[in-house]
Amino acid sequence: MAKNFKDLSEREVLALAIALEEEDGKIYGDFEEGLRDSFPASAKLFEEMQGEESHHRSNLLDLYRAKFGDHIPHIRRQDVKGFVERRPVWLVRPLGLHVVRKQAEIMELETRRFYERAAQQVTDASIRKLLGDLAMEERKHSAIAESLEEKLLTPDVVKKEDAAQRRLFVLQIVQPGLAGLVDGSVSTLAPVFAAAFATKNSWDAFLVGMAASVGAGISMGFAEALSDDGSLTGRGHPWVRGLVCGLMTTAGGIGHTLPFLIADFHAAMLVAVVVVVIELLAISLIRHKYMDTPFFSAALQVILGGALVFVAGILIGSS
Repeated sequence: MAKNFKDLSEREVLALAIALEEEDGKIYGDFEEGLRDSFPASAKLFEEMQGEESHHRSNLLDLYRAKFGDHIPHIRRQDVKGFVERRPVWLVRPLGLHVVRKQAEIMELETRRFYERAAQQVTDASIRKLLGDLAMEERKHSAIAESLEEKLLTPDVVKKEDAAQRRLFVLQIVQPGLAGLVDGSVSTLAPVFAAAFATKNSWDAFLVGMAASVGAGISMGFAEALSDDGSLTGRGHPWVRGLVCGLMTTAGGIGHTLPFLIADFHAAMLVAVVVVVIELLAISLIRHKYMDTPFFSAALQVILGGALVFVAGILIGSS
């Protein structure tokens, strides 16, 4: 069971900081190794950042031993609510500089927010001072990560924009909204079309679709709101994310439910199928634009999943 950050003791906060520095150092080492051949200047920067992470970890270890002894609790980022799950982009070869820059910005933003929040939570003066100093160091790392775009990337690769703000927008709005839209558009297909083929009545299918859409929206909204309090990641207020996710889930289901307000069953069915196709294409476009997923791959995944659920609903309703 993951713990809330506010419930961590000072001992656990320091142990978590040590684990974070060790993990980030290893990731920067992988970045350096992956960029060494094609982008030696960038690789050098990540080598220096890895060395600084090692220095931070050493300082944290010294303070921890002085305060709490040699045993360090095994606490990791996944044991504490509020951290964003990291895609292992550092394992991909060839390693793209654009992908690395985006990942580094998110890592440094998250780590800086962790130190700032941790410094506010602890009461010991020496621990607070070290955490505050490390927050300042992470700000320098953020500047290095952002400079990769301006100094090392060509205009053909990255447009000049506020990449960090865009990343936060994706974390706070796009990700929960997309998760809800996918769930609402796909998961409600089976009950709606099963009811339609079972009853051959547009109104019955509409009622089932509305119930499935609203129920899924409430469920997904609460699930998103309770998954992460956003205090460390900058993902925003949990209930805002939950509201976005819930509304998009409901909207995804209602989209192909509204056509069943048409009294003629066959006409309603035809319009509903067209709406489903539009929904799945829209999801594919959003994934392509904001999640860096190739459009063909995104469309194949979403349409395949939707088709399977659609067929399941027809088979169940026709049996």
